[in-house]
Amino acid sequence: MRRAYDPPEAADGARVLVDRLWPRGLSREHAELTEWDKQVAPSDELRRWYGHDPAKRAGFADRYRTELDDPERVEIVRHLRELAESGPVTLLTATKEIEASHLPVLRRRLLG
Repeated sequence: MRRAYDPPEAADGARVLVDRLWPRGLSREHAELTEWDKQVAPSDELRRWYGHDPAKRAGFADRYRTELDDPERVEIVRHLRELAESGPVTLLTATKEIEASHLPVLRRRLLG
């Protein structure tokens, strides 16, 4: 799990942006992405509700886990697991506080 703004590293393997919105100020050339799976990101409604409010973190994680049960998202999670079978996968987000984002929830789902 890393920020999309961080320079790529050799150990990153496949670099997958999992945000619904493209990171501000980041050009597609400099992102060096393998793919952009915006459909697996939290819904706009959930993202707006959460607003990175620490008091809502647990509720956000619960609601996002529920969203990950959506058939389209289940397929993307399956795809990401298959991608990980061939080497490292780095989940990318524009969020400054990665641990307060959706990435830890998604990572647990991928590993589970």
